[in-house]
Amino acid sequence: MSLWFSASAVMPALREEVALTGFQQSAFTSAVQAGFVVGCLTSALLALADRIEPRLFFTVSALVAATANVLILLADPTSSTVLVLRFVTGACIAGVYPVGMKIAASWAKGDLGLLVGLLVAALTFGSAMPHLVNGLIIVDWRWTIAVTSLLAVSAAVAIQFAGTGPLMTVGARFDPKAALWAWKLPALRLANLGYFGHMWELYAAWAWLGVFLDASFRLVMEEGTAITWARLATFATIAVGAAGALLAGIMADRVGRTMVTSVAMAISGACSLTVGLFFGGPPLLLVAVCLLWGASIIADSGQFSASVAELSNRYLVGTMLTLQTAVGFLLTLLSIHLMPVFVDALGWCWAFAPLALGPALGIWAMLRLRAHPDAVKLAGGRR
Repeated sequence: MSLWFSASAVMPALREEVALTGFQQSAFTSAVQAGFVVGCLTSALLALADRIEPRLFFTVSALVAATANVLILLADPTSSTVLVLRFVTGACIAGVYPVGMKIAASWAKGDLGLLVGLLVAALTFGSAMPHLVNGLIIVDWRWTIAVTSLLAVSAAVAIQFAGTGPLMTVGARFDPKAALWAWKLPALRLANLGYFGHMWELYAAWAWLGVFLDASFRLVMEEGTAITWARLATFATIAVGAAGALLAGIMADRVGRTMVTSVAMAISGACSLTVGLFFGGPPLLLVAVCLLWGASIIADSGQFSASVAELSNRYLVGTMLTLQTAVGFLLTLLSIHLMPVFVDALGWCWAFAPLALGPALGIWAMLRLRAHPDAVKLAGGRR
């Protein structure tokens, strides 16, 4: 998962070398999002995850993604070639993250929330890795691209030691007609609306956090110091979400999914509204707010997937999860590209505030779901 933000992490350094428009900066991340959506839908239509041995599918996907990532070093950063390579990377990650989740879920024994939370924690920490590499390797941004590709290759090796659990099954092919149930069934619709609100905030925040912190720290520190600490602070902010996702998974299995997701979105939404007020202020105070934001913004993610899995017909779980993921990531394309518009119109003090609209919608949807009769299907009756 370190490939996801490998190019976005080097954005401040890259901008010092070449002139990039706001659209190009956003596209370094949104191209991955688009590729991931296309990869998920293609995998579902061809039933690749059910027809190909999971570890083989994971291995090939990771290796192709690593290759596409490292080829960025041979291209002009301002060219469309880079965006194509980022798209390919995203498409291949569709053979890594969902397949990994399927392998993990095959071991579930009344602890689906924990297992999905664990996978989201891995996604989160992996997504943060480029910022750590970027902070430690300050010689040249190209090393960050190279090292993250090597990390993906190591994942292709590590997956060979994973096993599949007793619940591993062959799912049905993607059925477009069945997809209508995701909107027709009230409980599923509410769970999906909660997820969409969550996604509106998540990737726009992750994609632009490094640029935000870099700009803030430059106002109160020497340039070299600001660059290094902005990179490390961005890593810490995203990485702490791994603990948030894991804790939320444990709590959701015990106290209920709607409660955990609502609390997490309330905290992250409040951080979206207020984090910009600390722009240019004391770095320790800004980082403290960002760490709270990072822990809460991803905490609920896995529980939306677990909710959809529990509310769906068991023969349509794969279709429902694929649709949820695809639509959610399509939505991130809009919020990621709107961030430069928000920055220009509102300044960094309020640029993240519009992202709070997502958690607001999500909280409304999950509280409505909590009151729905079908909510007894969640977490063994724990709403």
